[in-house]
Amino acid sequence: MPIAPDSRVLVTGAASGLGLALVHQLVERGCRVLATDVHPADPESLRGLDGVSYLTLDVTKDVDWATARDLVTEQWDGLDYLFNNAGVAAGGRIELSEMDQWQWIVDINLLGVARGCRTFTPMLKAQGSGHIVNTASAAGLVHPPRMSEYNAVKAGVVALSETLLHELRPYGVKVSVVCPTFFRTNLSESMRGKDEAAQKSAAKVIQTAKLSAGDIALEVLKGVEKGKHIILTDRDGKIAYAAKRFARPVYYRMMHKASIQMSKKD
Repeated sequence: MPIAPDSRVLVTGAASGLGLALVHQLVERGCRVLATDVHPADPESLRGLDGVSYLTLDVTKDVDWATARDLVTEQWDGLDYLFNNAGVAAGGRIELSEMDQWQWIVDINLLGVARGCRTFTPMLKAQGSGHIVNTASAAGLVHPPRMSEYNAVKAGVVALSETLLHELRPYGVKVSVVCPTFFRTNLSESMRGKDEAAQKSAAKVIQTAKLSAGDIALEVLKGVEKGKHIILTDRDGKIAYAAKRFARPVYYRMMHKASIQMSKKD
């Protein structure tokens, strides 16, 4: 079902990357958008967009989510789409990852999504409609070496989304989970960790990716409009997921080969 003009939408991580691209696509569809991010002031990237208002929202803070819920209730008396998109990146060899790094990425990438779902589910259930769209990653479905923190939290988002797909269906609420591979974005700027080689490698892959955030946003909204639960946005992700599901020995050989190649650079 097409996203209707005048739909009420909240997007987290909206000031840059995929979040900003989603906002632009939603504006083109005539939606009313509450764009949120951690920036304390209205980001320049969002200024001048019709139908867009801005709210500072740190996805790790319950009080910020409560403020967003109260604002949505006051201004719109409901919500049609919740895009839990905000996220950060981390990766590298497991022995080089510190526990504060794990806590940081879990709190943002997994618990941030859980907080958004928990905050707005009562509203969506009460109105008997709505669509939650959680941004995970192809790393939530297939799990390459030297990405333990990122793989783990994105797999958690996939699991949470499937749980809510079943849990909220009786109430008329839809749930999708977005699983892109690498695309050009500023995600590498958020990377933390002591494995500098892994960070440089990931940054290079992101910066040289063929697809842009705009390309991914377009595929996301196509998937939402088709009512898909798992939204695979690109060919590489579809191939990798199919290999894991239907040709697991081949998939394992691919992962083992990648790991051996990485180890030669240590």
